[in-house]
Amino acid sequence: MKKLPFVFILFFIFSCSQPNYKNPHVIIETGYGDIEVELYPDKAPQTAAAFLANIDAGNFKKSSFYRVIKNDNVPEEYNTGLIQGGIYQTQPNNIAKQKSIPHESPKQTGLTHTSGTISMARTTPGSATSEFFICIGDQRQFDSSSRGNADGLGYAAFGKVFKGMDVVSKIQNKKSNGEDFLTPIDIKNIKRL
Repeated sequence: MKKLPFVFILFFIFSCSQPNYKNPHVIIETGYGDIEVELYPDKAPQTAAAFLANIDAGNFKKSSFYRVIKNDNVPEEYNTGLIQGGIYQTQPNNIAKQKSIPHESPKQTGLTHTSGTISMARTTPGSATSEFFICIGDQRQFDSSSRGNADGLGYAAFGKVFKGMDVVSKIQNKKSNGEDFLTPIDIKNIKRL
């Protein structure tokens, strides 16, 4: 039997261990586990590109999930709401240095805020920079409007949790005071897969 060169064997093993996804995947690393997110650059090209640019620049190293919305009146397995994260609390001075992302409305992209959707937080259209949220349960009100945003343009969804909704739920159920976690949840890093 003919022996394969050692380098070829290593290449074969490495290439088999790397998933071959059509869309980019990123990992949000937390102390409660990893959240794998699939991005949709074909539907939300500017938002996905800006999120990846933040990752490549290392902006999410030592960031946090700091905001939570939960419904305490239903059993945990039916909980709905969101967790929001970014650099707002860990690097507040860097937010002003971030380039604003042109708004890609759900009406434009066709993406909807179903459970697991990742979307950009914003005040006015085109003001999103680095802050994002993950939906827990369907949150279709974010497709067109929400509290404080009567413009009807919704929030710019740009991907969805591929693996790790159990981690998202674990984080959501940490102690909070209103919409603020009592202790922000560390995001060690966000990196490309």
